[in-house]
Amino acid sequence: MANYYSDHPEIEFHLNHPLMKRIVELKEKNYVDAQTYADAPVDYDDAIENYKRTLDIAGDIAANIIEPNSEAVDLEGPHLENGRMKYASKTYENLDATRKAGLWGISMPRRYGGLNIPNIVFSMLSEVVSAADAGFQNVWSLQSCIDTLYEFGSEEQRAKYIPRVCAGETMSMDLTEPDAGSDLQRVMLKATQDSDGTWRLNGVKRFITNGDSDIHLVLARSEAGTHDGRGLSMFIYDKHNGGVTVRHIENKLGIHGSPTCELVFKNAKAELCGSTRLGLIKYVMALMNGARLGIAAQSVGVEQEAYNEALAYAKERAQFGKKIITFPAVYDMLSRMKAKLDAGRSMLYQTARYVDLYKALEDISRDRKLEPAERQEMKRYQRLADAFTPLAKGMNSEYASQNAYDAISIHGGSGFIMEYKCQRLYRDARIFSIYEGTTQLQVVAAIRYVTNGTYLAIMQEMLEQAQPSDEMKPLMARIEGLVKLYSDAVDTVKQAGNNELHDFLARRLYDMTADIIMSLLIVDDASRCSELFAKSANVYVRMAEEECVGHHCYIKHFDASDLANFRAQDDNSGEAQA
Repeated sequence: MANYYSDHPEIEFHLNHPLMKRIVELKEKNYVDAQTYADAPVDYDDAIENYKRTLDIAGDIAANIIEPNSEAVDLEGPHLENGRMKYASKTYENLDATRKAGLWGISMPRRYGGLNIPNIVFSMLSEVVSAADAGFQNVWSLQSCIDTLYEFGSEEQRAKYIPRVCAGETMSMDLTEPDAGSDLQRVMLKATQDSDGTWRLNGVKRFITNGDSDIHLVLARSEAGTHDGRGLSMFIYDKHNGGVTVRHIENKLGIHGSPTCELVFKNAKAELCGSTRLGLIKYVMALMNGARLGIAAQSVGVEQEAYNEALAYAKERAQFGKKIITFPAVYDMLSRMKAKLDAGRSMLYQTARYVDLYKALEDISRDRKLEPAERQEMKRYQRLADAFTPLAKGMNSEYASQNAYDAISIHGGSGFIMEYKCQRLYRDARIFSIYEGTTQLQVVAAIRYVTNGTYLAIMQEMLEQAQPSDEMKPLMARIEGLVKLYSDAVDTVKQAGNNELHDFLARRLYDMTADIIMSLLIVDDASRCSELFAKSANVYVRMAEEECVGHHCYIKHFDASDLANFRAQDDNSGEAQA
């Protein structure tokens, strides 16, 4: 019987990373829960076995329930009835299966009914569910919104809401509005207080994923007369209290199982989460970082499924008397798809490990004062998590679209026919590089780490600490050459001293950054497990060279005067259209 976890040993490989011992030690707080909870691990090996069992259960459900339901969900989609969203029929089966399996409240402490599982394992679970149906992954993975409530809500709110999510109630984050998409400072949904202190929400939210969920985190303007981020606060809205209706469900290109709603708030009762004025400045930033890692996991799941579909078809399809997998043009595409998948997954899980380490220490700090060494460790991993998150989200979301595109190409004309899965993967993947911050916004988030030398220092540290196998040493030497090109490209842009030039070339520096860091990660993976990753390491480093050399050449031969050529083309195009 198929299993979306055990069928892919590359996932389990990442449970054996050297950082896992520290993650489990911090997450389990020296295994004190074993004294109270029968399902709590007693040591590291027990914890890893727990994770594997959970992943195996999820892999079974993904392969044998969610994936078989995916086509029906895509065709039916959610619909609107009397101001309420109704999921596609098979989505309710998926929800029921995941609830019965206990796959909710993944990250929450056991005292609230959660599983206390670290972020990296949640990312693995998200990948597995996404490979089966990326639309359902949205519905299921938004349970991670509870992390923000756990982090910033009161203990009363934790006790009230977290057990409900652990039991399978759904969540959403209500941020965007008709006039506030990426620019959340423009959010104008009003939050006002009654004379008794009760908060009320009034206004419209648009493009809300899983928008008719049970529990919402809502960004609203609590400070009258303000027009920027300093007037925004975060609120908890409980659907059971009423006051919110669904005005419209978007008819989307893909991820049909994930309802995208326009919501109307009319005196909806809500609770303040945390403090006023920190909604965007602090809470949404935490919420978005978690969401971006979730999209990276969603992307890796689709990368895997697109590769699976392409590989299976190439093995079966014959043309000119040969299986098409023997054609260089086809196996070139397949090898690149697999290399992107393996390198992208390594970036995802490395980012998740960094998030786990600093979040676990942050959680411990709520119970006791951290030791100086622990505080330093927390700051180090928070810096790494902040730097890696835009790379993980941006690159994997692009790779998902590329792999889905290539899967269709390998299918040929059949890939354009709706009965083949690859067309749905392609439609689903297109949103990944748009929502929760476009790739362009990931470049904006990452570029300061390029110009202040953070990424270069990370690369150099990774090179110093690398222990490549003899088989991988030639690739490592080539990566060292790419780091030199990268350093030169960064210096060239900085020395130009032109902000517009800096912004124009930022995407190329971003791509070089990701290419090199992912090359280092995949070579490390291949050094520890040649049979799984050596081929991908060889292909990916060559891809990185191809791209980095080209970007370096482009940057070295570009100056501010060239910008006029691009602006002139845009201007002429506009005049021609006019």
